[in-house]
Amino acid sequence: MFHTPVAAIDAREGCFIVDIGGESPARFRASYLINSAGLHANEIARRIRGLHDRHVPPLYFAKGNYFIVSGRTPFERLIYPMPNEAGLGVHLTIDLGGQAKFGPDVEWVPALNYDVDPCRADSFYAAIRAYWPGLPDDALQPAYAGIRPKLSGPGQAAADFMIQGKSAHGVPGLVNLFGIESPGLTASLAIAERVADMAR
Repeated sequence: MFHTPVAAIDAREGCFIVDIGGESPARFRASYLINSAGLHANEIARRIRGLHDRHVPPLYFAKGNYFIVSGRTPFERLIYPMPNEAGLGVHLTIDLGGQAKFGPDVEWVPALNYDVDPCRADSFYAAIRAYWPGLPDDALQPAYAGIRPKLSGPGQAAADFMIQGKSAHGVPGLVNLFGIESPGLTASLAIAERVADMAR
């Protein structure tokens, strides 16, 4: 059932009827529905018949690009600059192989796209040279990108992630998790305990 598309979910008579598509379409019944679909949680919630649209917050995609540096760096520890309005700023992490990675930045995107634009290196040089003035020209190479599901967009005050149960939307057995990004991942065990309590 991994990577199986959800066609529809019907909340009725104290249970959920879930229709799935893909190569093996099927229907199943569940007493509880935990919507923890990350970037797709808001889309899944809109497919739940019986959940009013007003309970599904808007979603914004904040893409975080990463660059690596060729050669060694003078650092042995992580470096975190001051956070910006939508992220932690361009920080330095070092993997187990000693490879230095810089990022993420914040690029608001209208749809999921994980390509790293090499032109974004220009802003990385400026950010990195605030704590590594000796970064050579042409040292950065595109690495990878990730996308954070955010409940606040450009120019808006930062919004925390949302764990939404029956007391918020009125549907018994349904727990929606919206905007679970980096802080939510750090708190994943506590979130799991909270969701289990709400489901009970």
